[in-house]
Amino acid sequence: MKDKDFLIEHGVNVSKSLELFGDMETYNETLKDFITEIVEKRKCLQKYKEVSDMANYAIYAHSVKSDAKYFGFDSLAEIALNHEMAGKQNNMYYVSEHYNEFMQELDRVENIVREYMGLEIIKEEKTILPKDQAILVVDDSAVIKKFIQTIFNHKYQVLEAADGNEAIQVVASNQHSIKAMLLDLNMPNVNGLQVLEYFKQNNLFYQIPITVITGVGAEDIIQQVKKYQVKGIIFKPFNERDIRNAVEAEEII
Repeated sequence: MKDKDFLIEHGVNVSKSLELFGDMETYNETLKDFITEIVEKRKCLQKYKEVSDMANYAIYAHSVKSDAKYFGFDSLAEIALNHEMAGKQNNMYYVSEHYNEFMQELDRVENIVREYMGLEIIKEEKTILPKDQAILVVDDSAVIKKFIQTIFNHKYQVLEAADGNEAIQVVASNQHSIKAMLLDLNMPNVNGLQVLEYFKQNNLFYQIPITVITGVGAEDIIQQVKKYQVKGIIFKPFNERDIRNAVEAEEII
């Protein structure tokens, strides 16, 4: 166990924490519970983020915020508060975009505690993106494209197109590296149905699986989509797990 000066040097607000715990002995004993519980809380945050259950996500973000404040981890407490508020506002786009920042700060705090207590430091595993696998997102919504990019940006290269014409150009240039396409229907210039027709005429469905992502639920439109060999259809609003299944599962679940 290191001296409390180690915590202070790493920005931990020890003096504020001692107003609650009274002495370092009690602080240290309780800190052991923090390390044990944070693993489970991290799993729950990930689980609820993936299914866009923002109500439960907010509960666990609140719990992390409270623990961080108790132990003097002010930066983590502030980030967790932002995620708690986003969860309460059902703002899954904020959560998705800033989730890595949250987890990185949680990692930093956990390693400070581990070093302070003489425990093993968790080393960050660097993910190497496969050079030959990309995801193509075809949607005129910048929010949707950003959301999907955030899901996969540590695993695949994410290519983007704002309409069907751009999508066809991207496919022509990257035909052999695209693992999957997520295709909106309602777009300017060349729409999603026209992209599906292009794939049919050029026999591309077996090479690049397409999942349609759409806010259009009209039965006649859906029947038109089903005439093509698409992998599946996901209706907006969707969640992270829907998108992961569309890209990585053999079948839509």
